[in-house]
Amino acid sequence: MIVFGMLLQGLTLLVLPEFVGYYFQIGLMVLLGLGTALVYPTFLASIAAFTHPMQRAESIGTFRLWRDLGYAIGAIFSGILADQWGIEVSIYFIGILTILSSLIVQLRMKHY
Repeated sequence: MIVFGMLLQGLTLLVLPEFVGYYFQIGLMVLLGLGTALVYPTFLASIAAFTHPMQRAESIGTFRLWRDLGYAIGAIFSGILADQWGIEVSIYFIGILTILSSLIVQLRMKHY
């Protein structure tokens, strides 16, 4: 679910600048939301399932710290990209980064 959700997010972001119609944009936002809905609860459940109960809160807190730090750094970096080369380049870059992240998850996470 994590890999598929991240892949869905990335692919949606890659086609987002190409579709300018209102209803296309709504459909793409639904797909983006579905990808996100697949990823984050699954990440949290995976952390909870594979950590010792005494370390669960710390592990989830660490995950949330890195996730939120990624949001902040991503916002700054994508803003710099958008200022330098335009919003489309910024969206494409984040889409590619998300797809690469899904491939890393596919390779690194154990499949149970």
